[in-house]
Amino acid sequence: MTQATSKEPINKLNKPQTDGTKVWNAYLGLFYNPILLVAHELKLFLLIAEIPRTLEEISQSLNLKPRAAGALLSVCASMDFIQLKDGYYSLTTVAYEYLLETSPTSFCGLLDFIIANYDSFSYPGIKEAILTDAPTAYKTSPIYKVHEQEDQEQVTRTFTKGMHSISVPPALAWPETLDLSSNKQMLDIAGGSGAHSIGATLKWSNLKATVLDLAPVCKIAQEYIAEYGLLEQITTEVYDMWNDPLPSADLHFYSLIYHNYDLEKNRFLTKKSFDSLEPGGRIIIHQPLFNDDRTLPLSTSGFNVIMQVWLAGGQEYSGLELSTMLLEIGFVDIEVKPTFSCFGIVTGRKPE
Repeated sequence: MTQATSKEPINKLNKPQTDGTKVWNAYLGLFYNPILLVAHELKLFLLIAEIPRTLEEISQSLNLKPRAAGALLSVCASMDFIQLKDGYYSLTTVAYEYLLETSPTSFCGLLDFIIANYDSFSYPGIKEAILTDAPTAYKTSPIYKVHEQEDQEQVTRTFTKGMHSISVPPALAWPETLDLSSNKQMLDIAGGSGAHSIGATLKWSNLKATVLDLAPVCKIAQEYIAEYGLLEQITTEVYDMWNDPLPSADLHFYSLIYHNYDLEKNRFLTKKSFDSLEPGGRIIIHQPLFNDDRTLPLSTSGFNVIMQVWLAGGQEYSGLELSTMLLEIGFVDIEVKPTFSCFGIVTGRKPE
C-alpha cells in the first residue's frame, strides 16, 4: 500500500495590483457591443427619435418583454446613445448624428453591412482569419472582383453605403487641415461613394474632383454627388487602378485604400502617383493610423482585425511607415496629421 503525498497548503493569497477593469471591459464587451446591432435592426433609435417614450411604450412598440427591453435600453444608455429623464427615453446628440438613417453622418449603412456579414466577424470567423492569415469574408473571390459583377449589385450597394457611413465624418474634417486653395484637380482614386470628393469640394470651391472606381460603384457615387448638388464639380470615371493610366491632376487622394494591401502593392500605387502627378502635385493617404510602434490606438487595432478578415495582405499602418514609403519614392515636404477620431492623413509633394 502506497502512502498518499500531500501538497503544500496555500497559506498566502495576494490581492491583485489592478482591479482588472480593462479585462472586465473586454469580456463584457462581447455581450454589450452586439446590442448596438440589435437596437439598430429593431429601429429603436428611430422610434425614440420621433418622441421620447417610456419603457412600457418601447416594449409594446418593439414587441419585447419589459425585461428584455430593459436590457437593451440599459446598454444603450450606458453607451450614451440614449438618455432617461422623468421616466422617458430619448436620443443623445451622438445618436442623432450617427445612428439615424436621415443623418448625413449616419453609421446605419455600416451596421447593415456588419449584420449581413456577421459570420465573418464572429469569434469563429475572426479566429479562422488569424490562424490561416487569410480572409474569411468574400472567400470565393476578392472583394473588388465581387463588386465588378453585374449580378452582385445589391452586395456592392450595401458595401458602398457602409463605407459611405464611415467616410462622411472624416471627409468633413481632413480638408480643414490642409491649404488646397492652389489645387485645381483632385483624383479620388478608388473613391467609392465620393464622400471625400464631396467633403473636399464643399470646403474648397476652387477644386474639381473625379472619382475613379469600378463601373457599378461609379453609378452609386453619382447618386450621392447629385444629392449634394455637386455634379458640376465632381465627375466619375470607370477606372482600374492597377492597369489604367491616371488622368492629369495636381492632387491624388486615397482613402481606406492602402490598408487593403501589403507594402509592395502600396509602393506600386505610390510610385504610379509620383510618376503621374504634375510637378508640385500632392498625394494624400487617408486612413486609421497606428502610432510608430503599432500599439495604439485601440480603434486602429480594431480596424486592423477587420482588414485581416476582409483581404489578404490588408492591414493598418503607422504614419511613420507610410511617410517612409513616400520619402523612398521621392516625395518631399511629408507630413503626418491627425484629422478625425483615429483617422489621419499622410501627405507629401512631388518636387517641382
